[in-house]
Amino acid sequence: MLKTYAKWPGLRRVCRITRERQIHGKQSVQTLYAITSLSAHRADARDLPVLSRAHWGIENRLFCVRDMTFREDACRVRKGCLPQVMAALRNTAITIIRRIGLRNIVEGIELFMEDRHLTAKIIRYGRIE
Repeated sequence: MLKTYAKWPGLRRVCRITRERQIHGKQSVQTLYAITSLSAHRADARDLPVLSRAHWGIENRLFCVRDMTFREDACRVRKGCLPQVMAALRNTAITIIRRIGLRNIVEGIELFMEDRHLTAKIIRYGRIE
């Protein structure tokens, strides 16, 4: 039935999520709308806010880091598959830095820049020996 109203491939459901929060004693209410390709069998109404929060966790943990630390939005690479390759390389660097136990991505980049031999070992063995 929803398909008759919107021509969005894979669209299964629409939901409204209302968030209430208090910051510095001031209360705010935010309402957002989301679409999903998940059926009610795969995710019921209680699951949708959890999935939305998980999505923004990924956004804040990965995309924000890629943009703020690696300045991805300022990257001039635009042709062919190179933007995807560069994004994959950034994701790989972030993953390696986090797997070796560092939480500060900038510190990880500095470590890699200062010690190329250690960087090669980490890439080869997946850990600091």
